[in-house]
This record gives sequence, structure tokens and C-alpha cells, in this order.
Amino acid sequence: MHRTLTTPTPGSTPAPRPAPALLSAAGRSRAPLRAAAALGAGGLLLTGCGSPAPAPDSQDDLQARLPRAVKAAGVLKIGSYLNYPPVEFKDSGGAPAGLDPELAKAVGSAIGLKVEFTDMPFEKLIPAVQAKQIDLAMSAVIDTKQRQLGAADDGHQADAGVDFVDYFGSGTSMVVKAGNPLNLSSLESLCGRTVAVQRGTVQDELATRQTAACLRTGKQLQIHRFESDDQALAEVAAGAAAADLNDYPVAQYNTTQPGRVGTFELASSNFLQAGPYGITVAKGNTALRDVIAKALDEVIHSGEYDKILAKWNLHRGAVSSAVVNGGL
Repeated sequence: MHRTLTTPTPGSTPAPRPAPALLSAAGRSRAPLRAAAALGAGGLLLTGCGSPAPAPDSQDDLQARLPRAVKAAGVLKIGSYLNYPPVEFKDSGGAPAGLDPELAKAVGSAIGLKVEFTDMPFEKLIPAVQAKQIDLAMSAVIDTKQRQLGAADDGHQADAGVDFVDYFGSGTSMVVKAGNPLNLSSLESLCGRTVAVQRGTVQDELATRQTAACLRTGKQLQIHRFESDDQALAEVAAGAAAADLNDYPVAQYNTTQPGRVGTFELASSNFLQAGPYGITVAKGNTALRDVIAKALDEVIHSGEYDKILAKWNLHRGAVSSAVVNGGL
């Protein structure tokens, strides 16, 4: 079941609290984040090690480099889970809205293509890209090396993997009941408790990995998985879960909306894990990937990118250029 979405008013979301500065992991180069959000001790920089996109070309040049099928269609078919405000959601008229749809339209315009969104469950997005049912996924998908390689948690090859064009710096936050009655602040503090997550997300993977660490302490971590973050938040509100793990922009949004102020808060201003959002492209479709990267660079350099982020009060995740496969 999905709740009825309340359409966010652009620019009305309170600006997030400043977060600590990103740290470089050993042997990794720092990603080009401007005004990036902070991680705190033990944080990892997840936008390093990628390749900055070359200088943007003209629309004709970008069109000429498109895969033949995409150029002929004149449309970028994009999959998204449209229930994740303020990043992506449906407005009062049912149209896609938020950071991702607006940025996708700007990227499409730079190439000379229309964009068409298909609403689908989050866990089906990467398989749909790999099966060529859609050209791209753009749904707050965090770029990780594991997803790039198609690796399962145990290291075996689960699928063909995907490529990413990174466009926004984010990270995982923990949402708890107001007042943080259990004094939670880290993954370790969840041991012996229950955590709620959206199925198929990086937060799902993060919690799954933490279960092994908790078992070593003799305190089992239970995971409740849901199709939507609204359901995960409801678990926290009901006391059935100690915390909800979510992306920082959405977690911050959920603690500041009418009806939720005084119900939820962020357990910490530090990220549990950092990672960039990436436009998801099928592995091997380098022509489309590189055109998207060039078009995104054009949107960034034109100033349109900053306007879109400012509209949704998401400027703290701004990047200075497109990066291909920058996640760790």
C-alpha cells in the first residue's frame, strides 16, 4: 500500500543541517563535490576514482553519438520509483516531479530528446536497464562498485553489472523517533534491535552486512524490508523498528514535513555511509553513457543544475562535473 503523496512545495523544505566534511578513502582521489555534505569520523568518500566527463559538445555532436535506436526514437525511456520526495515523486496531477525528473528533462533537452518516465518498484530498476526495457534508471540509485560489477554480497557474479553517471553527492542517514529515546547513532548501536529499510536499496545491503557484525557481538539485528520508505517509517512510528535507514535528502525531508515534525529526527548529522547518486546505464552501452555524461556537464556548466538543486533545497549535494563510475 502506498500513502497519498503530499506534493512538496519547491523551495519550502528547510535546508538540511551542515554535515561534516567528506574524507578520502586511502588511495582514492577526491570527487569534484562543491559544498558536499559531511560524513564524520569513519566516513568514506564514494565519489572518488571516477572519470570526469570531457567538455560538453553541441547538441548536434551529442545526437550524432547516440545509439541508433535511441536517436530514432527521439525519447529517453527512464525508469524511476516515483514515491521518494523530494528526489522523485508524482505531483498533484500525477506527473513526475522532484530533483531527478527535472534534471532528466534538462539532460534530455541538452541532447535534443524528450524524456519518458516509467514508475516501477525500486528493486526492478537495474534488471529493467539490463534487459533493455528502459534506457536509463534515475531514481536516487547510489553508485557502488558492487553494483558496477554485478557482484552479490558474497562476492560471486550475480548479474552483468551496470555503469553510472554520477550527478549528486548523498549518503545514508538514520531516522529515529523524536528525542532518540534509544540513543542510536551508529550501525553498531542497532545490534540487538530491529531496523526498517526499503527493499533492494543500498540501505538494505548495508543492514544485511551489519547483521554478521552484530552476530559476532551476540546481539542479533533484525531487518524488516518494505517496498516503500513510508512503510519503513510507519514501523518506526509504531515502535516495531528502532530506526529507518534512508538516503540523507529523503531522511532530512521526512523529519521536516508537516505532520512529521516532532515525530521523527535524524539520529546523527554524520552519514553512516556516503555515496553518489548515479544515472544507471546498461554495461557495455558506452555510447549512451558518454552522451549522458557530456549532456549532464552541459547542464551543470550552464547553471541550470544549480537552479534545480536550489529549487528543492538540495544544493549541499552539488557536484562540479559529471563522473563515470565514481562509487566505491
